[in-house]
Amino acid sequence: MKHLLTSGGYARRRVRRRRAFLVAGAVCVLALVLIAVLLMTGPSSRPQAQAQAHAATTVPQSSTTTTTLPPTTSSTTTTTTIDPGTLPQTDQFPAANTPQFTSEMQALWTGVVQGSVQPALPAFFPQSAYVQLKTGLYDPTADWSNRLVADYGLDIQAAHALIASDPSGASFVGVNVAEQYGHWIHPGICANGIGYYEVANSRLLYQFQGQTRSFGIASMISWRGEWYVVHLGAILRPSSSGVVDDPEIGPGSSAPSSTC
Repeated sequence: MKHLLTSGGYARRRVRRRRAFLVAGAVCVLALVLIAVLLMTGPSSRPQAQAQAHAATTVPQSSTTTTTLPPTTSSTTTTTTIDPGTLPQTDQFPAANTPQFTSEMQALWTGVVQGSVQPALPAFFPQSAYVQLKTGLYDPTADWSNRLVADYGLDIQAAHALIASDPSGASFVGVNVAEQYGHWIHPGICANGIGYYEVANSRLLYQFQGQTRSFGIASMISWRGEWYVVHLGAILRPSSSGVVDDPEIGPGSSAPSSTC
């Protein structure tokens, strides 16, 4: 009986050892499988995955850099011209070589060629400045229009008659301003509320029929450092007709004057 129990116990121990061996074998097999999986998905595959992830987020560099400028937006520049007569007077003596003065004299010449006062108005003393100037007059606006500009137009027509036979054959040369005769007119004289510079007997030069010719500009006065025509043919005239001031062949000469 003891032998039987011992044999049975031995048999049972053999069964347990076999089971343990089978379990150990299964564990070894499982371990081998896990090692194989790690080898397949381990360090050798990570760099590739990391490289793919990096490639998805990195902008490739180009050997040529192209800069694209923003599209040009066209804009319209608005130039605002301020009426100088709305600004206060200055005591600056005008220069006769400024772009503005040249432009004014070319406008005067255009009026002479066309026999019309309208294109020559940029050369004429501004109405708004005249209103500031002539505070002693009852209606300086009407005096500017009805007397000064009306006379200016008559004198332009008279000057046009000098070249009427061939206006297109006449060309502007320039204006000799008799600056040595320029003088300051003080307030209170000739109904003036403020002062200004005046210069008389300047000469407009032009070419006509192969000759240099000229005529006078009776009086120019200043506003803010620029000369403007205020009387073209005459300051005082005996009748309501146009006058040409001293037309001559050649540049002519200027005479002193103390008009206001």
